[in-house]
Parts: sequence; structure tokens; C-alpha cells
Amino acid sequence: MKFECRLRIIFAEEKQKNPKFKMGDFAEKIGISKAALSALVNGKSLPSFVITYKICKELNKQLDEIWVCIDEK
Repeated sequence: MKFECRLRIIFAEEKQKNPKFKMGDFAEKIGISKAALSALVNGKSLPSFVITYKICKELNKQLDEIWVCIDEK
């Protein structure tokens, strides 16, 4: 299965709501490095379950709102 990560879009929306929003601060809140978060945002990696849970909880979003399945095979 292939997934499209919508974090870039979600972060842009967060930045519009809160101009002080920073990816580095978000990464720190969920316990990963800024580089690791960047890899997720750019679709270079998929997170562990624990990090996925923390991202969903921090953004108050469901898993399928963040990672959209683009290949159902």
C-alpha cells in the first residue's frame, strides 16, 4: 500500500491559524527530531505506531486525515 502524507498541508493550515506554529516545536512535542519530522512530511519515511499516535493526538486528527491511502492493492 502507498500513502500520501498531508502533514505539509496540515502544517500550512496550522501556521495560518497560529503564526507562531513551528515544525521544530511540533517535533519536540511528539519526541522526534526536526529531521525525522521533515522526512515524514516529505514522504521519505513512515512513522512508528507510537509517533503516529502522538501526531494524531497533537493535531486532533484521525489517521486517515493525515495519511491518505493512494493505492488500495
